[in-house]
Amino acid sequence: MGILNVTPDSFSDGGRFDAPERAVAHALEMIDAGAAIIDIGGESTRPGAADVSEEEEIRRVVPIIAALAKSTNVPISIDTSKPAVMRAALDAGASLINDVRALREPGALAIAAASDAAICLMHMQGEPRSMQHDPRYEDVVREVREFLSARMHACVAAGIATDRLVLDPGIGFGKRLQHNLDLLANLPALLELERPLLIGVSRKSMFGTLLNRQVHERLAGGLAVATAAVLAGASIVRTHDVAETVDAVKVAAALCAAGYRGGHHES
Repeated sequence: MGILNVTPDSFSDGGRFDAPERAVAHALEMIDAGAAIIDIGGESTRPGAADVSEEEEIRRVVPIIAALAKSTNVPISIDTSKPAVMRAALDAGASLINDVRALREPGALAIAAASDAAICLMHMQGEPRSMQHDPRYEDVVREVREFLSARMHACVAAGIATDRLVLDPGIGFGKRLQHNLDLLANLPALLELERPLLIGVSRKSMFGTLLNRQVHERLAGGLAVATAAVLAGASIVRTHDVAETVDAVKVAAALCAAGYRGGHHES
């Protein structure tokens, strides 16, 4: 999943692709590099990000979705929590709703249920503006799993078929470094929910903490996690660095196909 932020304030590429022509060109480059999904977001969810109105978010994303839908058959994902943005994006050609709030905004479940779009439900503790101030868990793996299970049940109750759902543990969303590592080390516990897992770690602050690397220096860390996540059973890796991640994922997939089971073998 290639990331296309059409925001002036994204933590990684803010302002680089907020002109429609540049944004579409970049999306097509990511597709050429091997992206199987393009994820378009018009509101930054980085810690401390400012809120954006529905009207402004629609103005940012809809022309790009419409133009891209005419240029490619690759699925387009809308990264939003706002029901009105979801509806406008789906009307423009998006086919996946990627919601950091897991359809908890009033009206979001109804919009998703009325469509035939795929839906990615993500776990987040708190809100983007303040989520990293003091995140706390008793058992992060259990709590994230229980949250995702509850949101799946809410979707099914709203008439959404289970096979439309993808799950995301929300690495970096209201989580300290150790919480992120615990989740990544225990992906099989989340796979027990029997839905595809999406993992997004691209350029995130966990690599700043772990490796003391600036945003533009975090590719190697992201590739290490992408590889480990696919070996553990993740289905989708969300990234800014598509070509490099495609290579890492292909190697991991080949190892899985060859019977890789992980862990240490007894001599």
